[in-house]
Amino acid sequence: MRLKQLYALVLLVGAISSVSFAARQTAVAGTPAPLLEDSGAQAGELRKVKRVVDGDTIVVYPNEKVRLIGVDTPETVHPEKTVQCFGNDAKRFTRDAVEGKTVRLALDSTNAKRGHKDRYGRTLAYAYLDDGRMLNRELIRQGYAHAYTRFPFSHLVEFRQLERTARANSLGLWASCPIE
Repeated sequence: MRLKQLYALVLLVGAISSVSFAARQTAVAGTPAPLLEDSGAQAGELRKVKRVVDGDTIVVYPNEKVRLIGVDTPETVHPEKTVQCFGNDAKRFTRDAVEGKTVRLALDSTNAKRGHKDRYGRTLAYAYLDDGRMLNRELIRQGYAHAYTRFPFSHLVEFRQLERTARANSLGLWASCPIE
């Protein structure tokens, strides 16, 4: 009798795992599946990147602007500012990383009250590359961006530390631009 119970338990655990895995999977662009809260590279919705606006803003199909959470790259397209030091480099890095490619976009629960939108109507998200790395994190880690900490987000402490390390190692903009 014990063997049958063990077998039934194994089947039950397998079934629960399958349902849980299926629930984490999301549809490709164009389907109504909502973005999921960030819990790593497995959460979120797969979307193809149509174009890169600047280092911290992308457009995904069909035509949705996405602002990368916790990241502030130097300006390249601001209507009231000139192109800032290292702005074109940051834009090029983001373009090379994601333009024409599929990314996994994940939301952060800290933005739920705002409907996961910023004041310009852009979706606030983390973008995961096909190799599992988070684009937001890589921009800061490699010195293409500051940690944007004006609003709270789940990776705030980590992003601040990544910025400190990039500064200390004079990476990217920290080597090329005057410190403000």
